Amino acid sequence: MKIEAMTDRHREEVLSMMRVFYASPAVATDGSEEIFRADFDACIGPSPYLEGYVLTEDAALIGYAMVAKSFSTEYGCPCIWIEELYLEPEHCDQGFGSAFLRFVKEKYPEAIMRLEVEAENRRAMHVYRKNGFEEMPYIEMKV
Repeated sequence: MKIEAMTDRHREEVLSMMRVFYASPAVATDGSEEIFRADFDACIGPSPYLEGYVLTEDAALIGYAMVAKSFSTEYGCPCIWIEELYLEPEHCDQGFGSAFLRFVKEKYPEAIMRLEVEAENRRAMHVYRKNGFEEMPYIEMKV
């Protein structure tokens, strides 16, 4: 598997994957075309907050990921949020998700990594736990 920065040439394939991801039980919200396009544009643009990646195998796009950067005052260090990690179903359970998490940890060794996962997404939770993630006792709130 190869991990590379998302570019405009990946637009239609990534947007298609985003539609599938947001229609799945892995995400609590439905998203919208406007949000998908804004997220993609932020990934390939000059935003200092969001990075987008594509995962390929034999030059075929098999998934995408987005990571957001912030600072954790709770832990006193940079925080990298795994915002989205999607793999085509036929490429799950092959170690690609773990490989991406290792890639991020190697790129940002001084950062704490965080993510959100739906309780029903047992497959993803297994991958995250296997890679050292622990459940946090938080309730997330939004306006």
